[in-house]
Amino acid sequence: MGNSSRKGEGDEEEQGGKDGEEAEITERKKEEVEEELPLGVEELFESGDPVLDLSYRKFKRLPSRVCGLMHLEKLYVCGNSLRTLPDSISQLQGLRILALDFNKMEDVPQAVCQLTNLTRLYLGSNRLMSLPAELRNLQSLRCLWVESNYFQRFPRELYDLPHLKSLQIGDNRMKTLPSDLWRMEALRGLWLYGNRFDTFPKVLLRMEGLEILDLDRNKISEFPSLKRLRALRLFSYDHNPVDGPPKVGEEVLVVGEGAAEFLEAREARKERLRKAAEKEAEELALAGEEPVIHGILKNSSSNSKQATNGGVVTLGNAHTKEEEAKEEEEEEEEDGELPVTEYDGAELEYDEEGVEYETEELICEGEGFEYEGEELEYERAQMDYEYEELEDTGRHDEGA
Repeated sequence: MGNSSRKGEGDEEEQGGKDGEEAEITERKKEEVEEELPLGVEELFESGDPVLDLSYRKFKRLPSRVCGLMHLEKLYVCGNSLRTLPDSISQLQGLRILALDFNKMEDVPQAVCQLTNLTRLYLGSNRLMSLPAELRNLQSLRCLWVESNYFQRFPRELYDLPHLKSLQIGDNRMKTLPSDLWRMEALRGLWLYGNRFDTFPKVLLRMEGLEILDLDRNKISEFPSLKRLRALRLFSYDHNPVDGPPKVGEEVLVVGEGAAEFLEAREARKERLRKAAEKEAEELALAGEEPVIHGILKNSSSNSKQATNGGVVTLGNAHTKEEEAKEEEEEEEEDGELPVTEYDGAELEYDEEGVEYETEELICEGEGFEYEGEELEYERAQMDYEYEELEDTGRHDEGA
């Protein structure tokens, strides 16, 4: 009996050892399969290039070798089937650009929040409903794209990113914006297209630094005057139930129903005023008097104030001083008085179709308009990346 018992115990130990070996072999084979790289990827790893593009390679897991490439500055793994990233990716402290669009992420990986030198993070077309509080660690972040996810509320975690200039949060499920959104003072480009707004969010009237505002494809039936947004350079309101654009500054490019007619009328008015100013100057010259220009914009690309020894001559927005004063009074009655913000030429870019990363300049393109700046870039359809770096911000461009 005793021998039989010991024999049984030995059999169990032997069986356990076999099971352990089989499990180890299975795990090793699994790792080998995981590390089986598509054609050409091995060469990318060995190239020493600071830019690594692993987009559309059908990865379910990020290859472990990526996390050892300490020289990487830009990593693109769009269009795969990633649900998360390994913790070891936090070792890549040189990363400035990380593109994770078109994956299957339900949460932002915690390791991403440790990449403190990131300036651009692309998380569009995933399954996100919120952002982690740890995102505030990304203090260098200037451009964040979270379009085509499932956000129902504006993520307040973004308030803690002091340098964020470009926020792409279109094609989500938001109906309102928080009343203290104005706290994001660095924001220059805000894309809210394809959400569920049925009224214009009034807090946007306090976003005095905005240069690009996109509210396409919402259900807004009435827009207030946007003249108080003195820095605004592009306003897109297409596919909303309105017949024409709201009141905007003379330098604002508008895109939407009735925008073409509005822009034509504005240019015609500028031309009439220019000719009237020239005629007045000629008449004064013939009479031997010094010509005085009353706020006529003679060069549409210039909108500056010129100081002279005898006083100040203002080249304004194709208005007389009396007209400007009257308009200001009307705006104060309608909206209340707000301080003026001057446009400082911040770097933005806009594009209506397609998605592309990385150009040094920001380009705004769409039907019937062109916009050039230096930092933001935007585009909405098929992704076709060209990785010339956007140094500071972005919406992808058909060609950025």
